[in-house]
Amino acid sequence: MTVAVVLFTADLRLHDHPPLRGALRAADEVVPLFVLDPAVHAAGFDAPNRRAFLAGCLADLDASLRRRGGRLVLRTGPVAREVGAVAASCGAQEVHMAAGVTRFAHRREEALRRELVSRGVRLVVHDTVVTALAPGAVVPAGSDHFAVFTPYFRRWSAVRLRAPEAAPRRVPVPDDLRGDPLPAPDAGPGVSPGIPAGGESEGRRRLAGWGRGGQAAYEDRHDDLAGDATSRLSPYLHFGTLSPVEVVQKARARGGPGAEAFVRQLCWRDFHHQVMAARPESSVRDYRARDDDWRSEEEAAEEIVAWKEGRTGYPVVDAAMRQLLYEGWMHNRARLLTASFLTKTLYVDWRVGARHFLDLLVDGDIVNNQLNWQWVAGTGTDTRPHRVLNPVVQGKRFDPQGAYVRRWVPELRAVTAARIHEPWRLPDGERARLDYPEPLISLADGLARFKHARGRD
Repeated sequence: MTVAVVLFTADLRLHDHPPLRGALRAADEVVPLFVLDPAVHAAGFDAPNRRAFLAGCLADLDASLRRRGGRLVLRTGPVAREVGAVAASCGAQEVHMAAGVTRFAHRREEALRRELVSRGVRLVVHDTVVTALAPGAVVPAGSDHFAVFTPYFRRWSAVRLRAPEAAPRRVPVPDDLRGDPLPAPDAGPGVSPGIPAGGESEGRRRLAGWGRGGQAAYEDRHDDLAGDATSRLSPYLHFGTLSPVEVVQKARARGGPGAEAFVRQLCWRDFHHQVMAARPESSVRDYRARDDDWRSEEEAAEEIVAWKEGRTGYPVVDAAMRQLLYEGWMHNRARLLTASFLTKTLYVDWRVGARHFLDLLVDGDIVNNQLNWQWVAGTGTDTRPHRVLNPVVQGKRFDPQGAYVRRWVPELRAVTAARIHEPWRLPDGERARLDYPEPLISLADGLARFKHARGRD
C-alpha cells in the first residue's frame, strides 16, 4: 500500500486542489496534513481574527474529508520536522504542496525540501493553487516581472487558464496516524465581533450567491461604500477555501457587465504575487524608494492612535477604521482612503499602517496587504505615486448620502447629507452638541507637508 502526503497551507479546500489530486494519483492512500507552525506566530502572522477564521476552515475541511472516508491530520511544530515525521511514520515517498511567493514561504519550502531529501522523500510543488496564473508565467521583455498593472492584465487575460478540477469522491487515509486535536472554533480574546464564518462550504455558498445577485452590478456599484456591493470573498481567497482559477472561470462564464470589472480585481492578486515573487524584500522595503523621511512613530503617536481608533475628525476615514475594528474587514475603496490619509496626510510610514491592518484583517495577506499599502504610499507600483486622496471629496463621491458614515459613526447620525463629510462646517451650536473630534490636521496643511517632503512644492 503506497502513501503520499498532501500538505495544506493557504489552500484549505477540496475543490480544484492540484496537490491533493497529485497525491491521490501518486499513491493508494494520502495523508491530508496541516501543521500549526509556531513560526507563523513568531513572524506576527497569527492574528486573533485570522486564527479564529482558520479554526473554522480546518473544521470544515476535516468534515469534508470525513464525508469522503478520510480526515484531516493536524500536527503542531516546525513544518519541516512535522512533515518529515509524518512521512516517515507512514512510509510516504512523496509530499505534495502549493507554491508560495513570500520570503516566509520560500524559507519553509527550502527547509522542508532539505528535511525530505535527507529521508529520501520527494517534494512536489504545484503552481496555480494560490493564484490563477503562476508568477512568472507571463513576463515583459527584458524583465522578470511586470511593474505596471495594465500591461500585465492584458497579457494575463490572454492566457488560457487550466480547467478547475472537481473535489475527489474518496480520500483514503491511513488509519493509525496520530494527529493533534483541531483548534477550537470559539472566538477567543481579541477577535472582532463581526468576522465571517470560515471554511470552504461557507466560501462556496457566498460565491454562488455572488454569482446570482452581485456580479451583474459590480462594475457600477463596486465603489459604493454604503451599498456594500463587493463580493467579500477575499478571506476565502486568502485562506484558499476558494480556488482563484475556479472563481475567475465562473465569473467569465456568467458574463454580463460586471464580469470583466470583477475579474480585473481578481487579477490584482496575481499581479501582486508576481511582483512579490520577483522582489520578496518588498514585503518590508520600498519597492521604489522616494527618499521619504517619514514622521517617527513617537512624533506621530497621538495621530496614529486616533487613526487606529477612528477618531481623526474625518468621517469617512473614521467609519472605515471602525468597520475594520468590528468586522476584521474593510471595503477596498475605504482601504485606499484610510491608507492615503495615514501616509500622505499624516505622513506616517506605510509599514505602520500595514502592520495594523495585518493585526486585524481576516484577509490579511502579506503579499496584497504590503503591496497595496505601497501602491497608496507611492513607494510601490502606482504610476501616479504622489496622488493624495481627499477624504471629503471621496466621501461625497462614494457615500453621497452619508449612510456608510452613519452606520459606523453613530455620533453623526443626525447630521444631514450636506454636512456629514464636513461636520466642522456646522453652526457652532450644532457642532458643540456632537461628541465627535475636530480634524487632526487640515487637509491643506497635510498636503503642503507631503508635497514639501516629496520635493514637489
